[in-house]
Amino acid sequence: MTETPEFDKRARARELAAEFEARGDTLGWFEALYKESGGNNELVPWADLEPNRFFKEWAERNNLKGNGRKALVVGCGLGDDAIYLDDLGFKVTAFDISPTAIEWAKRLHKDRDIQFEIADLFQPFRGWLGGFEFVLEIYTIQPLPIEMRPEVIDAVSSFVAPNAELVVVCRGRNDDDEPEQLPWPLSRKDLSRFEENGLVQTDFEEVFEDEDGEPVRRFVVAYRRP
Repeated sequence: MTETPEFDKRARARELAAEFEARGDTLGWFEALYKESGGNNELVPWADLEPNRFFKEWAERNNLKGNGRKALVVGCGLGDDAIYLDDLGFKVTAFDISPTAIEWAKRLHKDRDIQFEIADLFQPFRGWLGGFEFVLEIYTIQPLPIEMRPEVIDAVSSFVAPNAELVVVCRGRNDDDEPEQLPWPLSRKDLSRFEENGLVQTDFEEVFEDEDGEPVRRFVVAYRRP
């Protein structure tokens, strides 16, 4: 099968998100998209089967090592970033709301000692709150409705243990820019909600990626809970 253009994949994701939003189900479109893909990762916009390059570059610059620490990957999809953290020596738990995504991740990485779980960000397992020494959130906040953003950031923040670290990778925008379409970029004002949750920003990077011939802004942000 020929590779599907990125524009088409994103357009289909937006269509599904709008359909489910109209039904009052803001999260159901993720499972629908994975099911519709029929096992072809090229039909899932973010399923590259390799770790996010911006996070990987950040990790290499900062000499990130797991040393057996407990890590959580939020909205893990097919597990690409979970595998990278496993390679770095973390004890990894990774979750997604889509059962199809988690089943797929387990098949892809059956030889890995990674705990893949079907879970809702807003209804986490007992013991997850404040339970991780490293939390990774990549592109999970931005596809959710903007009115949910404070609630989403609060939920992600809640996993970070004392003296632990959180890294966020997201699309970025200026505080006064109006986001036009899904995925909805985050502003620095949006990100300040993490600090309202008691986290201290320790690093902020702005990077750009070519997408359909246009430079798209990304933020890579690190936090620590005192």
